[in-house]
Amino acid sequence: MKGRKPKQPQGKIRQSQVVRSCGPGAMVDLRDHAVLVSGLDHWLGTMREIQENRLQANAQKVLGLPRVRLQAPPIDLAGGEGETTGVRCWQFPEWFVVQKNEGKDPVRTRRLVHLQTVPTLKYVDMDRKKIPVVPVRFVRACLNGHIGDIDWYGYAHEYKGRCRRQLWLDERGTSGDLTEVWVRCDCGASRSIATATKYGEAPLGSCNGSRPWLGERSFEKCGNDGPRQPNRLLVRTASDAYFPQVLNVISIPDPLARIGRAIDEVYADFLQYAESQADIKRERKKVRVSEALEGISDDVVWKEVQRRKAGAPESKVSLKQAEMEVFLSCEEEVGEDSPEGDFYARTLSLKGKSELLAAVDRVVLVHRLREVSAQVGFTRFEASMPDIEGELQLDVRRAPLADEISWLPASENRGEGVFLSFSPAAVSKWLRRAEVKARAKTLQEGFNAWLKQRSGSKGSFPGMEYVFLHSLSHLLITTVSLECGYAATSLKERVYAGPWGYGILLYTATPDAEGTLGGLVQVGRRIDQFLASAIEQGRLCSNDPVCAQHEPNDTRVERFLHGAACHGCLLISETCCERRNDFLDRALVVSTVEALGAEFFEEEAP
Repeated sequence: MKGRKPKQPQGKIRQSQVVRSCGPGAMVDLRDHAVLVSGLDHWLGTMREIQENRLQANAQKVLGLPRVRLQAPPIDLAGGEGETTGVRCWQFPEWFVVQKNEGKDPVRTRRLVHLQTVPTLKYVDMDRKKIPVVPVRFVRACLNGHIGDIDWYGYAHEYKGRCRRQLWLDERGTSGDLTEVWVRCDCGASRSIATATKYGEAPLGSCNGSRPWLGERSFEKCGNDGPRQPNRLLVRTASDAYFPQVLNVISIPDPLARIGRAIDEVYADFLQYAESQADIKRERKKVRVSEALEGISDDVVWKEVQRRKAGAPESKVSLKQAEMEVFLSCEEEVGEDSPEGDFYARTLSLKGKSELLAAVDRVVLVHRLREVSAQVGFTRFEASMPDIEGELQLDVRRAPLADEISWLPASENRGEGVFLSFSPAAVSKWLRRAEVKARAKTLQEGFNAWLKQRSGSKGSFPGMEYVFLHSLSHLLITTVSLECGYAATSLKERVYAGPWGYGILLYTATPDAEGTLGGLVQVGRRIDQFLASAIEQGRLCSNDPVCAQHEPNDTRVERFLHGAACHGCLLISETCCERRNDFLDRALVVSTVEALGAEFFEEEAP
């Protein structure tokens, strides 16, 4: 990565990081500099285009654009005499703290200086000694993603007067708590940094709409037609400083495209005259029609013929629905496998498996898969996650990646996985139980309490089916990681819960390999054993009974999106989870010490 001042700061990060945690607008600490990653307009060099039609179509829908390309971030080729390439960065923040304590114990006092006074990032003291400086850890930002330096002179003097004497950052303790950090002026004015957290009083003023990642003079009106957002205090390295909005898909064969091409071959001459499904069956007796429609059911053909006659647009399915349909249509495993291409999966025979798999109607061994991710924007302070169908919320205001977007940064990873599909009949039977309905009411109340704290949010509760599958997925990830050869942090989940079916995909993918060693595929062959271990693991948490007794609607604790879930049982690395560790409750999977009776896997009577 490259910057513009003061000495072309350089550093390196992985391409996949650029798409996720270090995209446009993100604050990144390089070896010697703190920088802000520039917008797409300032990325230099030739970029490889990535093909993934489903992801591209969804990104166009989210952004409201007729066309957008997917491209891998540029590679920095520094060292040659050719053109400059890579991702440009801006020096940010522009206020620094001199690394020299000029106070007396117990107060630590250091000078607060602007970049203009330390262009070489060295402060020269009275003895002509060069003292290093470090970026101040506080900046200001708003909910619309705008960001900028705090007006330290104005803040210290409560925006009264125009004093420009020396500013100091005083630390009146060793804990680092904001109540112990004060900004002070030589004139005697001082103010606690903790005051900046009182958002109702707007102590940092109103946002001016600055978007420095798009250029030095990039501003927009903050708040659209409403009032400007108040500035909020933001710690540069805090977890809420940057939430990338990323769309992910698993590359799959497009069954609809194949069906469309097959019907195209015979529609004009034969199928356009069909009046019923029986006519389709009769037309199949003709050699040309039979060859074209081989492997496609009469029902599917008839529905497509009806659509064409009515002039209706092609049916659109969600990202996850299309993937689920492919997993459910995989052929059974026969003999030795020879995985090829970006997607290769086979259904495992469940004959002779444990009774624990009675509710599991399909296990698919995914020998090869390709995951493609693209960033469409970002937020600060609050994350906006995809819904249960993998679609991003369209009502959320995201910060843009460029002034005019024609392409999006994307990455592709390859790996393997295992997919479990649960019987819709078994899930429906579970949902009808009185204990499950009672638990659903409690979880819904917790979600409603969470919504009250986020005015304007249009999120919806994902449903009991999703919470059950999501919780089971986390238990499986923890259990599988102990034996499959992958660390838990390298495993990912994709939960499918909708009218089209219920399933879990556990997979791993990396940008540095064409495939993997088959650890998860072998897990699939012994999935009954891993499922039994995961269920046993979920019965008791090291934090029980506190964990099991937690009520989502408890306003004192404010863990509204969790049932029986904590770091001792269900919470895993957020890089593995598609919902940032929200909507979890192991009481829906297995009986806990509370014995609520809402578990999907019931204990057998002794």
